[in-house]
Amino acid sequence: MDRGAELSEFLKSRRARVRPEDVGLPYRADGTRRVRGLRREELALAAGVSVSHYTRLEQGNGRNVSAEVLDAIADTLRLTGDERAYLHALARPAHRGHDVAQAPVRPGLQRVLDSLVLTPALVLGRHVNVVAWNTLAAAVFADFAAMPEERRTIGHLIFLDEGFRRMHGDGWPRLAREHVARLRVLAARYPRNAQIMEHVDAICRQSPEFGRLWHEHHVAAVTHRDYVLDHPVVGELRLSAELVGLPGDPELQGMDLFAAEPGSESEDRLRHLAATTTRTASPHAR
Repeated sequence: MDRGAELSEFLKSRRARVRPEDVGLPYRADGTRRVRGLRREELALAAGVSVSHYTRLEQGNGRNVSAEVLDAIADTLRLTGDERAYLHALARPAHRGHDVAQAPVRPGLQRVLDSLVLTPALVLGRHVNVVAWNTLAAAVFADFAAMPEERRTIGHLIFLDEGFRRMHGDGWPRLAREHVARLRVLAARYPRNAQIMEHVDAICRQSPEFGRLWHEHHVAAVTHRDYVLDHPVVGELRLSAELVGLPGDPELQGMDLFAAEPGSESEDRLRHLAATTTRTASPHAR
């Protein structure tokens, strides 16, 4: 990702969604306004920074910009917490060396996955690639063991797997938008990880829907959500998901856990899947 170009496009997209009256500036609906949202000059005035300073920033030059100036701009643009962090990451990237290489999943971590007999669980890498899973996750979502490793990603499932899309039904548009927003956060968080942008480029080439969402510059670090799935074997599954960090494994994004309400029909259906599936968990690392 070209960080300067992304900084420029991100600021323009956020400036376009704020109206002058939102920040206490007068607005005349006299037909002479040609700009959607705030002009650069209006944003600089509302944020208390010089026009030239803001213009350099929107042109992709974040050199020597202070955290205080970025926060003032973020306040004026009404950025969410995730968007604010993204702005800081783009404008003031941490000076890091090479990213941590993907290592085999530890046998102990795989044993934890396998012990979760009524909880579908996935271990995710930096570009939301599925690096480990338990049997129930394979039964609910996809036969990961049968997939080529380069296609074993959440992005491929969401945008290129019709069965996965049908299973999510009306929830698919939100899922797709949130996934792309999450990838943007990861691209800024791990600037030395070339696989993230290689993955983005690959999905863009294959899915116009992904490309459209990517160029809308949504940003969100999605760590929990609720799903209603129409599973082809057991029918409706209502699941809550939590992404749990793995501090001892810095090359991994975390473990995605999915749970049904205790005593619910969804829990009974997970139990049935666990007892009848022929799909397999990822093998223990050696």
